[in-house]
Amino acid sequence: MKVNKIMTVKLLLSLAVVVGFASCSKNSSSKNASSATGWKINDKKGGFQYNTNYKKQQAAPGLVLVEGGTFTMGKVQDDVMHDWNNTPSQQHVQSFYMDETEVTNAMYAEYLFWTKTVFPPTDENYKNIYDGVLPDTLVWRNRLGYAETYTNNYLRHPAYAYYPVVGVNWIQASEFAKWRTDRVNEATLEKEGYLKKDAKINDVTAEANFSTETYINVPSKAFGGNEEIVLKGKNGKAKAGKADKDGNAKEATNVYATRSSGLINPEYRLPTEAEWEYAAASDVGNREYNLYKGQKKYPWKGSYTRSGKRKVKGDQLANFKQGKGDYGGIAGWSDDGADITNVVKSYPPNDFGLYDMAGNVSEWVADVYRPMVDDEANDFNYYRGNVYTKNKIGEDGTVELVTADNIAYDTLANGKIVARNFPGQIAQVPIDEKETYLRQNFSQSDNRDYRDGDKQSTRYFDFGSEEDVVDPAKNVKRMYDSPIHNVSVDSLDNMVRKYDTSSKRTTLINNNVRVYKGGSWRDRAYWLDPAQRRYFPQDMATDYIGFRCAMSSVGPKSTKKKARN
Repeated sequence: MKVNKIMTVKLLLSLAVVVGFASCSKNSSSKNASSATGWKINDKKGGFQYNTNYKKQQAAPGLVLVEGGTFTMGKVQDDVMHDWNNTPSQQHVQSFYMDETEVTNAMYAEYLFWTKTVFPPTDENYKNIYDGVLPDTLVWRNRLGYAETYTNNYLRHPAYAYYPVVGVNWIQASEFAKWRTDRVNEATLEKEGYLKKDAKINDVTAEANFSTETYINVPSKAFGGNEEIVLKGKNGKAKAGKADKDGNAKEATNVYATRSSGLINPEYRLPTEAEWEYAAASDVGNREYNLYKGQKKYPWKGSYTRSGKRKVKGDQLANFKQGKGDYGGIAGWSDDGADITNVVKSYPPNDFGLYDMAGNVSEWVADVYRPMVDDEANDFNYYRGNVYTKNKIGEDGTVELVTADNIAYDTLANGKIVARNFPGQIAQVPIDEKETYLRQNFSQSDNRDYRDGDKQSTRYFDFGSEEDVVDPAKNVKRMYDSPIHNVSVDSLDNMVRKYDTSSKRTTLINNNVRVYKGGSWRDRAYWLDPAQRRYFPQDMATDYIGFRCAMSSVGPKSTKKKARN
């Protein structure tokens, strides 16, 4: 009898534990209650607001998902140029999104139209903005070749609408990506009812336009602080809180879309070199080219540039220069169907669904060029070019917005003036010791020179002349003795050129040269290898370099429901 009672007590205790555990699990997993405090989430009366129904990131316009992974970066099968700048290293790339095609003339023309409309060049305050985003159409000219047709028509004629845009330097490509970020997020917030419908067309002005970062940080100042456009609550239906003891109604809270709402996309940007090479190589669909043992020579299967499929056997798989004086084959039987560039999607995509990752145009990537990829410093999402900034805070303690009076301009080496920021954006300043003090992961704002010219990166620290010293206090000198040109504009808008005439210069490498990847219509097949790399000044443009945008993926590495065993 006593034993039965003990067994009964143990059974009841076990049931209590199970019921309690189930109850605890149920409460902790509730979407409307905090598993940390038990407080209500998304309560209509106020309090913490969070999108607990968020599913996954949706591909933004023009983008396809590239699932991340490991790959051998810099592995080429040929190095006839003897550049020795692509030593293989194992790298891991996080999942990201990338443009399905290169940015086209039609896409860039929309950017030009918006810029000219919002910042009319006839206005003295904005006269340099539109000219600063215009592609250089003179890149087509050749001293011993006739190319005026392309000079006059390639950018704007509808016959070339879906050809990749060229004549765009790295700075302009980066600014296009920022503009695209704002326009896409602006459209999303309008669709979700947080912005007045069609305000992006009818109500936008130079001082009242949409900036993603401004909306996130100070939404009340977005669109010039116009409350008729920046709505409080979805469709402007935010309600004020209960009145206080004096009868004053409390201002409504949580009325704007935030990052926690899941509505705002990460920024469009140029892909890093590692991302671009990984996406172009697309080892994902070709298990026979095991990434630990080697990789494909081109973005497609096989070691040849021609298709081996029966229906299209012999057709070229990319647009590139066939040989001396041969850019497209024989009339009536063209090898690649193009003289210069070609319409995007004219050739088969790779296994990630990306078009023209070899041929057509070479493409800008985000990285500052160095001959070596420093895999000892980092082997995850490798990128050289970080310049960290922060929002500028005014004397009143609030963020400072750019106005017509404080637009920052840069004068490029060719005298072209480009705007560094635009009205409506938050002014940026370099980070300082408040962000760097006692940090282990970074110690300064500009990291383009990291491990490049300091004691850790060179055997002979004391080299170069006095003019090469970057930081006299630390006696740190430039790793590369590239020319130091100074081009500026005086008060009369005349260019003042100060060329570096030193005979000691031995390289063109500096912090303002950027990597570009992939072969173009002007290149031989050698450059179609995704691992090949070249560099070009970031403020110069050509008729064979274009670009495409990327966007970071937030959340899980893949869309699979669970990891494979």
